[in-house]
Amino acid sequence: MKETLRLGIEHELRFRVPATKTVPALYPESPEFQVMPEVFATGFMVGFLEWACIQSVVPHLDWPAEQTVGTRINVSHSAATPPGFEVVARVKLVEVDGRRLVFEVEAHDGVDVISKGTHERFVINAEKFNAKVREKARAANT
Repeated sequence: MKETLRLGIEHELRFRVPATKTVPALYPESPEFQVMPEVFATGFMVGFLEWACIQSVVPHLDWPAEQTVGTRINVSHSAATPPGFEVVARVKLVEVDGRRLVFEVEAHDGVDVISKGTHERFVINAEKFNAKVREKARAANT
């Protein structure tokens, strides 16, 4: 982590919602999802908020050797967004506790605030993290 990784870092990310990021596309295997409204899925919205947080800190890490992983998300999803709308995420780093990072997050679709909340990420050493994941997979297969 670089010394520039400090409280107050802000970032904005824009994304036009395609049909492939709507509820029916979330789990194509789910017949229940297939009949639900074609609006920006909460699962994809959470990923979008994570993406904005990741982008905000990449310049302040030894990327890609250092990365961040999401560990907690507490957000609302308060308005439906149809495909074709541009969503904007605004994130702000509000807590740095060692490798633990906490962000305030908000998303807007040009008409409504669609999400507000917090997101927590941890800075990891990608090589060590991936080695642990491989070991876990090996252990599960034996």
